[in-house]
Amino acid sequence: MMAEETEIREKENFIEKEIDKDLKAQVYGREIKTRFPPEPNGYLHIGHAKSICLNFTLAKKYGGKCNLRFDDTNPVKEDTEYVDSIMEDVKWLGFEWADLCYASDYFDKMYECAVTLIKKGLAFVDDLNAEQIREYRGTLTEPGKESPYRNRSIEENLQLFEEMREGKYADGEKVLRAKIDMSSPNMNMRDPVIYRIAHADHHRTGSKWCVYPMYDFAHPIEDAIENITHSVCTMEFEDHRPLYEWVLRETGWVEPPRQIEFARLNVTNTLMSKRYLKKLVDDGVVESWDDPRMPTVSGMRRRGYTPESLRDFCERIGVAKANSLVDVALLENCIRTDLQDKVESRNVILDPLKVVITNYPEGQTEECDIENNKNVPEMGTRKVPFSRELYVEREDFMEVPVKKYFRLFPGNEVRFKGAYFIKCNEVIKDEAGNVTELRCSYDPETRSGSGFEGRKVKGTIHWVDAATAVPVTVRHFDYLKIDDGTGNEIMNPDTMTVYENAMAEPALGDSQPGSRYQFFRHGYYIEDTKLSKPDAKVFNQIVGLKSSWKPKN
Repeated sequence: MMAEETEIREKENFIEKEIDKDLKAQVYGREIKTRFPPEPNGYLHIGHAKSICLNFTLAKKYGGKCNLRFDDTNPVKEDTEYVDSIMEDVKWLGFEWADLCYASDYFDKMYECAVTLIKKGLAFVDDLNAEQIREYRGTLTEPGKESPYRNRSIEENLQLFEEMREGKYADGEKVLRAKIDMSSPNMNMRDPVIYRIAHADHHRTGSKWCVYPMYDFAHPIEDAIENITHSVCTMEFEDHRPLYEWVLRETGWVEPPRQIEFARLNVTNTLMSKRYLKKLVDDGVVESWDDPRMPTVSGMRRRGYTPESLRDFCERIGVAKANSLVDVALLENCIRTDLQDKVESRNVILDPLKVVITNYPEGQTEECDIENNKNVPEMGTRKVPFSRELYVEREDFMEVPVKKYFRLFPGNEVRFKGAYFIKCNEVIKDEAGNVTELRCSYDPETRSGSGFEGRKVKGTIHWVDAATAVPVTVRHFDYLKIDDGTGNEIMNPDTMTVYENAMAEPALGDSQPGSRYQFFRHGYYIEDTKLSKPDAKVFNQIVGLKSSWKPKN
């Protein structure tokens, strides 16, 4: 890491500096405690991974604790499926929570707090509908108008709120609003709704409740009940902080938590909204929440990303107040860096073109020693069969080569990696003029490792033995969002390329789902954990490799 980058990261880590100040001033008479509080209405994405890493690592640094809490205050959108997936994601990322909590555990206490506000004359039951409440709220330049129901007596409000709880009213017929200031420059302080009616079964409390707290009311109370010291959230909640503090102050909490905001993560070519991601799933655009194209943690796990690479990414981008856009290339670099010294290499041909070595003895097979990882000699070598008929990549042959093309073309000689020098002598085509086979010759004196010091060749290509090759399916993915050429991002209509006729060296036949490899010259891959079968293996590309040569369009 460069010194300049270290300095910038330290400067951006303002949250730790604020915690240091609180510790020095002895603001809290207890240990530092943070929380990760997702709503279980979808699967977590890469943006949530940043929040997970931040909250858990802050707690660890200060010898404190971090809770995992589900903000399950909206029964219409929440499900135990999402709860289970979130717990799995947090564990997979390498973190352990101190306490597993649910907002629904505190519904009784939240209701009591609402009653407290009513008794203090700081909350009232409103009969305005949602559209009317918006109209009364005013604008950024004009104050709002008070509801005609704002001055109901405390006794009437208590009775109406109890009737709301008993199910006497329909959804949307009444709400409970805080009574603060309709002329406040902060729109969130203009008598916000703190309870609404929802006749829907909750995934944990069933039909016990038909009134549910709004997030802005529930969240500070949850933090206070759990003795959270620092409530770390994204910048969109900065304008909500006065309401957060108002709720805690008026409901009587001592040593209330402190809310600190940081910039949310935005990544190029990446959808960062659970709502839009859910729509992709519901509309069948992707297979599921864990589709390898999805930026969900489960999708990235299935894609082959490692927890180490995601934690490294979150560490590299740091913590800031100002919103910024992170290049997805940084994320991809993190997984390359993590895998380059961890995984073994394999030869896989995505688009096979047959090569017949005409001067190689028929019926003969030999084994070539090929290193498993050129960066890590300790990983050793493997035996790869070589015989008369082989497969190479179709893109490794050009009948009429372009400038600086050093692979196979008529009359040219290349090295087959780990084997011999091979010269292309003849091109076989079908009736339509498509190349179906290359007839080549080999030089038996040039076997790799033989010490041959004769002529040199500029090109080296990989291959697999046709007789022992394992048929596999390989899937390549593109971003869900792409640049339209004018700087605007649009949905990508073509996000997956499937190579159904790929051929792999026989060592890949023993692979297990979840195993990662580097496919020589293609990139890093993982055997799919859902689609792959022992006799029909499917591999997903995790990330590609940087190539020294690209064909010109």
